[in-house]
Amino acid sequence: MNEKIWLSSPHMGENELKNIQDAFATNWIAPLGPHVNGFEQDLAAYLGQGVHVAALSAGTAALHLALVILGVEAGDEVICQSMTFSASANPIAYQGATPVFVDSEEKTWNMSPDHLELAIKDRMDKGKKPKAIIVVHLYGMPAQMDRIMDVAKRYEIPVVEDAAEALGSSYKGQKLGSFGDISILSFNGNKIITTSGGGALVSRNEGWVKKARFLATQARDPAPHYQHTQIGYNYRMSNICAGIGRGQMDVLEERVAKRRSNYAFYNISLANHDAIRFMEEPGEEYFSNRWLTTVLVDETSGFSREDIRLGLEQDNIESRPLWKPMHLQPVFAGAPFYGGGTSERLFEKGLCLPSGSNLSDDDLKRVVKQIRRVTEAAS
Repeated sequence: MNEKIWLSSPHMGENELKNIQDAFATNWIAPLGPHVNGFEQDLAAYLGQGVHVAALSAGTAALHLALVILGVEAGDEVICQSMTFSASANPIAYQGATPVFVDSEEKTWNMSPDHLELAIKDRMDKGKKPKAIIVVHLYGMPAQMDRIMDVAKRYEIPVVEDAAEALGSSYKGQKLGSFGDISILSFNGNKIITTSGGGALVSRNEGWVKKARFLATQARDPAPHYQHTQIGYNYRMSNICAGIGRGQMDVLEERVAKRRSNYAFYNISLANHDAIRFMEEPGEEYFSNRWLTTVLVDETSGFSREDIRLGLEQDNIESRPLWKPMHLQPVFAGAPFYGGGTSERLFEKGLCLPSGSNLSDDDLKRVVKQIRRVTEAAS
């Protein structure tokens, strides 16, 4: 069998190991230390907009703390983009709140500003003003943040910007992860840069970021003994993981360039396949890191998204369908949903192709060759 081609595997640079060795040499093997502080500073400088950063154990932890900081409690409602990974919605349930799911729009595949406003109005008519809005930048493609932030501002609802897949992307020249009242990042092993596992909470509100650090270290009060007046969490990033992150920041722009190059290769190589449509940047104001290259497959052509996925699998190539919308997930059955079926159609037709920044030219050619085998067999 041919060697496995992964969807999106970790890709180390030259400085990660040096930073890990430094952590060992200085005995900073703890959920704090100079690399944690340095990584937070590196991220803040990269994102700009006067943001502050708390480095945490996971993007999910950052989302959870965001909701805690915004005062989300049992019985509250939180609007969440339906087409996303479950980690965007699960923290709502952690707080005992109810997710209100909003459909995508065709332009970016992200939260529809129109359906967002309809959802807010209807929930308020029912006596339940949403406590927060969670918007996600799918696969690195920027959401329509100006429209979404405008809606949120008019109804005075804070925005949690889930940029887990979007570090390195920008909208109208502004880095994603710097738009929300609180934003989150992920450094899971499959992300554009990784700390093995990890995430970050980002905000221009320095007080909120300080509170996130406090809550993430078990909410220990300043006292010589262990004293706690609030419930805390074990969510802080380790100094070792942060050292990896600092090394990854050195190569972030290279990783973005390679992922965009992967997208361009696929797009050119499959340009004559009318049944395979790529997710384009809607305009020059959108800059995607192309974390994953995604396509929609027109089944009237004689082959489906699933035919391509299984064809790739036969050659030991990993691909996967787009995210299954949260309002279709059994665990969220019965949750309110506002939309017109866009996310459902995207899920039925969409596929993520191997997109790692460590893919070789031969790897990419092998993927395209196998896709062509599937399409030619159907013609």
